[in-house]
Amino acid sequence: MRRAFFPMLLGVLVSSVYACAAGNQVPTGATATAGEGGTGGLATPASSTSAASTGGSVPDDDGGIVISDAATEDPPIETDAACAAVAEEATAVALPVDIIWLVDNSSSMQTAVAQIKLGLNAFAATIESKALDYQVIMLALRSAQSPITVNGGTRYPVCIPQPLSGDASCGDGPRFFQSSIDIYSTQPLEQFLGTMGQTKGYTATDAKGGEPWAQHLRPDATKTIIVVTDDNARLSATDFETFAGGKNPYNSLTLPPGILDPSYNGLFKDYLFGGIYGWGNAADPSVKCSFPDMTQPASSGATYTTLVTKTGGVRAKLCDGAAAWQPFFDAVAQAVVASAKLSCELTIPAPTMGTLDPANVNVAIQSNGNQVYLPGVADAASCGAAGGWYYDDPVKPTKVTLCPVSCDTAQASVGPGKPGHIDVLFGCATVAQ
Repeated sequence: MRRAFFPMLLGVLVSSVYACAAGNQVPTGATATAGEGGTGGLATPASSTSAASTGGSVPDDDGGIVISDAATEDPPIETDAACAAVAEEATAVALPVDIIWLVDNSSSMQTAVAQIKLGLNAFAATIESKALDYQVIMLALRSAQSPITVNGGTRYPVCIPQPLSGDASCGDGPRFFQSSIDIYSTQPLEQFLGTMGQTKGYTATDAKGGEPWAQHLRPDATKTIIVVTDDNARLSATDFETFAGGKNPYNSLTLPPGILDPSYNGLFKDYLFGGIYGWGNAADPSVKCSFPDMTQPASSGATYTTLVTKTGGVRAKLCDGAAAWQPFFDAVAQAVVASAKLSCELTIPAPTMGTLDPANVNVAIQSNGNQVYLPGVADAASCGAAGGWYYDDPVKPTKVTLCPVSCDTAQASVGPGKPGHIDVLFGCATVAQ
């Protein structure tokens, strides 16, 4: 079964048999290359016609996670005896994705706001078609009437229709929440931070504020931030990420820390930033695009270009008008899907025969014919530069978790379109750090 294009938790789907012998184990940090002395702890029993003897590859592998169960008898398996192993392919389950739209409501944004209203439902449907647990958070003035007058000025609010919204009045829905914030042309990043933190000047009763929305951000979700504007942010890209918190540098209001501050516990780790704004030249961030009538937006949005480039996000030119929007929606959806990650917490399936012996479990990353055994460590605190893995419960384990270094290694070679997979091998003495 093909694995989906998103993060993975484990469930058992299919099985095939091959063998494991303690005598063929690979020392900590070593690798075993397919066809060279076996597979580093895998050997083929005489009765087997498995591919293990030529490299231990699992039939019908497509680059995901494979669980190998070597238990064949009711008692715990002895480490000095060869044992038939069952390779059980895992099913993939999506981890959440949060997509935050930040839309300028100024009087020059009529066309862009109309395109968001027309296209956001199809955008959400594209992400839903990938079986992702998604959520759209909209930060923009909300009203079914448009335009409206706010403090004597013309504003273009965003009203998302059903089915993404919850009702005909652009209310919240199961996968949609909107904080009604009058986003000023040069202040989107400030208002993002301020309303997220509900700091002085950014609450629902304030001119630049809105309803609390940080409670909708899920700790385990990847984050994508999309800005739509014809101007530039006066808050720098550096301050958006690492501002210490305190007085807003541009007024008397208060901002919380930037999104990468340690106080958020990694909430925005590896986030993507994208946008449709006034840039005009891929090589020169200061160059503005031109509309068909040769007018230009207020700014090229150089700050947004910095964030897009830094995070590997996607962007489109506001000046391209209606033609830019569908490709942009598609590109953002693809980026959201691609940003989803492999889960490095692996559920241990119950052995089909026998009982599990926690001392006889190994974890290996296999890619391009090379199998790299990861050392077992006592717990998360024991993870170090060498990486490794540990149990959730060393006595009665139900899961193994890869250490951060090994998790990063797995991300590089395991997943959709990648050649590797992860083996959890039962029956041979654990390779310890």
